[in-house]
Amino acid sequence: MSSDNDLEPPDHAPVATDDAGLHGGDATGSGLVAEKAKRLQKLTDIRESGGNPYPYRFDRTCTLAELRAEHGALEAGTETEVEVAVAGRVMLMRDSGKLIFATVRDRDDEVQLFVSKAVIGDDAFAALRDLDLGDWVGVHGTVMTTRKGELSVKVQQFELLSKAVRPLPDKWHGLTDTDTRFRQRYADLIVNEEARRSFRVRHEIIASFRRTLHGRGFIEVETPVLHVEAGGAHARPFITHHNALDMQLYLRIALELHLKRLIVGGMERVFEIGRIFRNEGISTRHNPEFTMMELYQAYGDYSEMIEITERLITQAALDATGTSVVTVHGPGEASLEVDLAQPWRQARMIDLIEEAIGVPVHPSQPLEELRALAAQHGVACAPRWGTGKIIEELFEATAEHRLVAPTFVTGHPVEISPLARVDRNDPFLTERFELFIGGREIANGYSELNDPVEQRLRFEDEQTAKDLGDDEAATAIDEDYLRALEYGLPPTGGLGIGMDRVAMLIAGVHSIKEVILFPTLRPEVF
Repeated sequence: MSSDNDLEPPDHAPVATDDAGLHGGDATGSGLVAEKAKRLQKLTDIRESGGNPYPYRFDRTCTLAELRAEHGALEAGTETEVEVAVAGRVMLMRDSGKLIFATVRDRDDEVQLFVSKAVIGDDAFAALRDLDLGDWVGVHGTVMTTRKGELSVKVQQFELLSKAVRPLPDKWHGLTDTDTRFRQRYADLIVNEEARRSFRVRHEIIASFRRTLHGRGFIEVETPVLHVEAGGAHARPFITHHNALDMQLYLRIALELHLKRLIVGGMERVFEIGRIFRNEGISTRHNPEFTMMELYQAYGDYSEMIEITERLITQAALDATGTSVVTVHGPGEASLEVDLAQPWRQARMIDLIEEAIGVPVHPSQPLEELRALAAQHGVACAPRWGTGKIIEELFEATAEHRLVAPTFVTGHPVEISPLARVDRNDPFLTERFELFIGGREIANGYSELNDPVEQRLRFEDEQTAKDLGDDEAATAIDEDYLRALEYGLPPTGGLGIGMDRVAMLIAGVHSIKEVILFPTLRPEVF
């Protein structure tokens, strides 16, 4: 005579599915309509019998991950007297007559429920059998393993915590349309382990950044999202209106100028991880709202910013995945395995261009000479561009896509770096760097410009560019920031890192939408 524990779910037992085999993949088909009607009727039946399909709470004794950590080493065929209360979503049910095997999942793990009619009684067994995939349940039972070693909870009683009236997407086919995946992220997270992994990685990256910076004496701060002036970067802002003050405001395009005000105020080391908004295109690398980390450190320069950039990203990879090795995907199909713990290359922008085209370039060259060179390489120049802007465009067209392995690009022309200090050895260049990995810009850092007279001149140049039609130039001269500089900004290093792109790198995904829970999409038509 076999005990319940000697039994295993049959290999080909029927799975609880939607009518006509539909798991919810056809959002408009009659299968979904029929399945929702069936589930809504169950909802009505529960209420009419005096039950509550949506109770207020359930008190767990442990999560499923904690349960597995504590009891995962139990030998096969073991029954314990350890009582637990666990909860999760029903992902699978297999019925073998007097036994039901169900898989429930919470945020971090999944565990099998071992349900015996002899233990819970006929009525409770029938009620559990009537559950649907996607329902949330709370369970009281004892810890055990089946004879095949499957960690399980032997159910003594259960409670429906939330009735799902819409069937889950098919576990095997999932949400095949990517727009549907991103739009219905809640459904994507239910059935897509890779999506769940990407967001666990993202969380660990941000937590790692905070730990590293706190360990270096940085203070985390919050600065305004609504700005009177859209400054700190070259980008087109979103514009809004404050009714009570009857004034135009901009959603911030950068964190920089407010954070540097805090350095003026004597806070010395500050950082912020916050949302940025830029009214620009959408692509695999761009979303109109994204997350930046910016930090500023008094008494330092861009060389320290290079060091801390490398440390932050390498440590984040270790903390999020357990390894410093990542697979870097270039703009094409090629990929490269890179150990972030190895030193990263540093090269000037002008030298990388020369490597790509075989001709030296420098912002001191005659403008027409650079225009002709740009034309040879398919770069169309706007009439207002100076030599620095042309060099930047040449770099983007000829060299940027080659930077698959981590590379700090340094020595940007003054014209394209209005907030960076002039290079102490070359007055045409600045002490600025951008980090590129996989052909994507990941970070941007400076020795910060702290001369209020020169900063005003740079702002005025930006305003001139704006007047000539450059939509991404600063909207106006930020007089309050200039006033802050007049109180004295000490020598300062500054750094900005795109957290979404770091998450893409470490999670090994190709699209920024894979690491933003709710990316910007066109409105859905119902």
